Amino acid sequence: MSAVEVLRLPLTVDLSGFIALLQRLEVPYRVSEESGEQVLWVPGAQLAEQVRGLYQRFPDGDPHFQLQQEVPQAAPRAGILAQLMASRVTSLVLLLTLVVAGLTNLGDNFSVIRWLSFQDFQIQGDYIYFSTLDEGLAAGQWWRLVTPMLIHFGILHLAMNAMWFWELGRRIEARQGGPVLLVLTLGFSLVSDYAQYLSSGPSLFGGLSGVLYGLLGHCWVFQRLAPCPAYRLPSGVMAMMLVWLLVCLSGLITALGFGAIANGAHVGGLAAGCATGLLGGALARLRR
Repeated sequence: MSAVEVLRLPLTVDLSGFIALLQRLEVPYRVSEESGEQVLWVPGAQLAEQVRGLYQRFPDGDPHFQLQQEVPQAAPRAGILAQLMASRVTSLVLLLTLVVAGLTNLGDNFSVIRWLSFQDFQIQGDYIYFSTLDEGLAAGQWWRLVTPMLIHFGILHLAMNAMWFWELGRRIEARQGGPVLLVLTLGFSLVSDYAQYLSSGPSLFGGLSGVLYGLLGHCWVFQRLAPCPAYRLPSGVMAMMLVWLLVCLSGLITALGFGAIANGAHVGGLAAGCATGLLGGALARLRR
């Protein structure tokens, strides 16, 4: 089902109340910025007509809950499909992550992992021997700079990272578009992987968490400079993630036997995300 344009409004118009109403009614939507305007999209012409009528009645939303569930909803399967189609880059990254999880048996198949890790390695007995980064790059294996984000060790590691990427990725894709999300994802992966390499030296690491801290920092700083509904995260999310980062940096998680934490990747990703959020938010603020 293709997306249909519902509204095209100046950036100065505050859509946050109406967006909150759509979220309450569980209407699938996305908001993009095009040529200095904000554009609201929904899947299907029939739903678009209903949402236009809804905006005429409640342009500022429905803070007093005068409106009940009046907008007919698509079947659950159609709703999920519409969300996937509206967030193609987010869905593609998660699909690749799931495929790699299957191929690597969630971190147990080292014969596959060695082709995706930051550095190639060989296992001999109880020891792991890494090739140098320069050797891999000289051999044209540039993909290693970003593919560690697809490697996950265990179902919990995969589930938590996938859930957060779905939440944050869709927000950025709706606000700034799929190409921007793809560039940010690859860029944060590159920065966080290299930061982890610099902090720990040759080691086996992976996961989307460095990218997630980048996306989180991007949304947080962008929202501070140019507030928009898509980047308005639930209160306490940023504080919780920063507290978790500090706990990991303290070494407590490793000391409790839960495995090594890629702290370098988390810090590097967060710093890169704050930088891109500062740049993107400043540009959006100037356009307004």
